[in-house]
Amino acid sequence: MAAKSIISRPVYGTLSPQPGKHHLFIADAEGALAISDMAAKAPAGFFDGAEIDFIPGPDNKHVATLKALKPAQFHLAPSFASLLPRLKQTLGNAHMGLRLYLAGTEGLIGQAMQVALEAGIDHTSIQTEHRGSLARRMQCVHCKGITENVTTQPAACSHCGLLLLVRDHYSRRLAAFQGVCINAEDRSEIPPIEEAFP
Repeated sequence: MAAKSIISRPVYGTLSPQPGKHHLFIADAEGALAISDMAAKAPAGFFDGAEIDFIPGPDNKHVATLKALKPAQFHLAPSFASLLPRLKQTLGNAHMGLRLYLAGTEGLIGQAMQVALEAGIDHTSIQTEHRGSLARRMQCVHCKGITENVTTQPAACSHCGLLLLVRDHYSRRLAAFQGVCINAEDRSEIPPIEEAFP
């Protein structure tokens, strides 16, 4: 958990069933467990008007668990990028009262939150729960490139190759943590790379 003094860090809660007829769930990997835990508290028929969009990852884990909830619609996507057009269309056609539930990694939650807010979804209609990997989505402040699933400190930028210190500062606008060159003064100084965000 991040220090409470880092005010840019998002704060996540626990998913809970909200009143309404339309429920949209976006999750990746272990986020499926947050949905199934919430389902145990949901009233009968809660998923009759629900859509679940799920990015299972390479092992297709938890697909059966989510299908067993019998949502009105269930969609599998291989990545957030492939889900994005569907998500934009769904949010663009959404009716007043849509409840949005985001569960899983910080990268998924941040990007989905960004799309939802751009579509005009009221932030009070969105719930989030972090589950799974602590891997970070990082933006290089030098080349502006985004590197996904960063688990080490420092980390190499996948665009320009600079060795970056992954800061705890989180940009909600970019849905990414900021990375700054760790050896700008002397590129031959390479600090040890350690697993920091498993």
